[in-house]
Amino acid sequence: MKILYGVPGEGMGHATRSKVIIDFLLKKNYEVCIVSSARAFQFLDKQFPGKAVEIKGFHFAYKNAEVSKAGTFLLNLKSAGKNLHFNHAKKQLIERSFFPDLVISDFESFSFFFAKEHRLPIISIDNMQVMDRCLLDIEISKEEKNNFRRAKGIVSAKVPGCNQYLISSFFNAEIKKKNTEIVPPIIREAIQNAKTSSGRHILMYQTSSSLKTVQESLQQLPNETFYVYGMNREAKEGNVTYKLFSEKGFIEDLASAKAVIANGGFSFISEAVYLKKPVYSFPIHNQFEQWMNAAYIQKLGYGRHFDNLNADNLKSFIYDLPLFEKNLSAYSQKGNEVLFKRLEELLKAFHA
Repeated sequence: MKILYGVPGEGMGHATRSKVIIDFLLKKNYEVCIVSSARAFQFLDKQFPGKAVEIKGFHFAYKNAEVSKAGTFLLNLKSAGKNLHFNHAKKQLIERSFFPDLVISDFESFSFFFAKEHRLPIISIDNMQVMDRCLLDIEISKEEKNNFRRAKGIVSAKVPGCNQYLISSFFNAEIKKKNTEIVPPIIREAIQNAKTSSGRHILMYQTSSSLKTVQESLQQLPNETFYVYGMNREAKEGNVTYKLFSEKGFIEDLASAKAVIANGGFSFISEAVYLKKPVYSFPIHNQFEQWMNAAYIQKLGYGRHFDNLNADNLKSFIYDLPLFEKNLSAYSQKGNEVLFKRLEELLKAFHA
């Protein structure tokens, strides 16, 4: 069976999650062609030589650690014509050299339109669809309601009418649309195999805050030890150690952390929850999906949702670590068994 697998280039979480599923599909002897763009394409092309096709995708523009609506619109409008021409050529290439039997889309449009044009079955696997296909059991603040409506509209229009939607999520939500299921988050094998412990340090992973904000906030808690990834520097300044990214070192520091600090990105939060690490989450402004993830972290008692990073918030978060640890101890997930079992059932059904 031939599968076309679409992965968006915006944000590396989609790529790392998709790699887990693609590895599974290849081990089961399915033929896979991957379409992706930007950094995600580069990553997947390296992981699966000869199986990835580069396309041009949608990208966000940022200003002052927030998503810029105007900047995003202009960025994508400027390159729209050129990108359409580029993608049309890649569509013809796939039609000639690899014509799939089925399509899987991780919130990716090229693969979705390919499936619709050729009337192929399509499975959606992503975390975004929870905003449109489920009822969210959180109180959405007045400030976020417009962001929610906008995000829900985008999600609803992105990959409509799929044969099945598998929504990966660390929280449960009532399903309101047909052909929809919630499955546990996709967890990398390295995370599953990590030996967990509760050390003295708090791991911070994020790229949106300024170095000055991080320094001012973390150094006001001199009795705490912080390891910071994502600032693209290697240095030790008092109680704060900045580290360049290395997968092995990052996973070791995550597995041995007593807590984590991050924005609201789904992949990192899911891995922290899987490893039972309390989460201090301050989502990027104007990204409702991040706000939603942070809100559920607080609702479930797995950590706290804050608007920003500062010393006072950190102190209150650290004070409540025993409570968060207790709540996280009840979280249970057997790797990716549930997702893999359901995915294989669907593939066999669609190929019967």
